[in-house]
Formats: sequence, C-alpha cells, structure tokens
Amino acid sequence: MSTKVAEHKQVVRRRQVDKLSKIDKFAQRREQLANSALRTLAELGYARTSLREIAQNSEFSHGVLHYYFRDKVDLITYCVRQYKAATINRYDQVLVASVTAGELRERFVGGMVTSLARDADMHRLWYDLRDQSMFEESFRDDVREIDRSIERMVGRIVGQYADLARLRLAVPSRLVYALVDGVFQHALRSYLAGEERVVAELANDLGLVIDRLVV
Repeated sequence: MSTKVAEHKQVVRRRQVDKLSKIDKFAQRREQLANSALRTLAELGYARTSLREIAQNSEFSHGVLHYYFRDKVDLITYCVRQYKAATINRYDQVLVASVTAGELRERFVGGMVTSLARDADMHRLWYDLRDQSMFEESFRDDVREIDRSIERMVGRIVGQYADLARLRLAVPSRLVYALVDGVFQHALRSYLAGEERVVAELANDLGLVIDRLVV
C-alpha cells in the first residue's frame, strides 16, 4: 500500500470518527434538554406548553431549544419516548428476575402502583399526548409506535405470568393491554383528583384483572 493511499484512509477514518462524535454529542444534548424540560411539560400538559414556556422554566434559552428540537411536538414526543423506553426496560427486568407466577404478579402490580404515585405527572402527559394524537396528525405515528411498544410489554408480562402458572390467556391478546391500561388510567384520574386511596385500590384491581385474564 502506498503512503498516499494509507494517508487518505487515515483522513477518511478521522472524518468518520468526527462525524459520529458530533452525532453522539447532538443526541446527548437533546437528551439533556429533554430531561430538563420534562417536569415543565408534565406539569402544564400539551396545550399549555410552548418552547418559550419551557425555556422560561429551565436554564436553557428558547433559541437553544429550537436548535435541537423542531417544535414542541418534536420535544414532547422525544420526552415521552425516552420515559416510556425506560419504563419498558424496567418491566423487562421484572420479567428476567421473576421465577414464579406469584413473583411476577407481585412485582408487576407493585411497579404499577409505585409508578402511579411517583410518576403521576408523566403518565398524565402521556395520556394527554395520546388523546391529542386523535387531532394532531403530526405526532400520530410516534404515539402509535410508543403505544404499541407498551402493549407488547404488557403482553409479555401477562403471557409469562400465564406460562409460569401453567395457564392460558382467557381473552384475545389485543384485549390484555386495553384492560390493564384502562384500570390504570381510571386510577390515575382519581389520584390526580386527590383520591389517594386509589393507590391501594389499584393494587387490588390490577391483581383481579390479571387473575381474570388467565384460566
């Protein structure tokens, strides 16, 4: 190999490394900005939030936010996607750690109950965004993708529960998520209205639903 060819390859490699480094830094910056904006978004909701409003409640300027995110739709869907991905990963760990059906049921229900009280604002933002997607076509695909990923996660949990208990699903798989999500959303509305008793009730309600889903 000639010296010139070798030097050219080195230049190409450096450019590729620099390009990947810039991409990584851009992605890291987006994540940092999203984490900072998350609380404002969760508190105010979709309709009452703008990039300018988010900037006023964070250490970042409106210009910086606008550089990394096209608009508030881009920012909100990014934030929700990050949060839901972390949630799905957490429940995947529950699947791995659970040896018996009882352990899996207890850990899943316990995680949902804890999340209701700890992350109520984030769940409210998700349901707000999901409702808005029926009107806002611009983020409909993102919401559908996130929703399906959650549906698959719930399906894995209940499916594994049935396998460990040597039972089978009593309803079509498409209804599993609808039933579990419906119970959780109902509890969330009550909790946000100040009815803290629903935290304990949710544990019982989810347990009943899961038991009815298998035979």
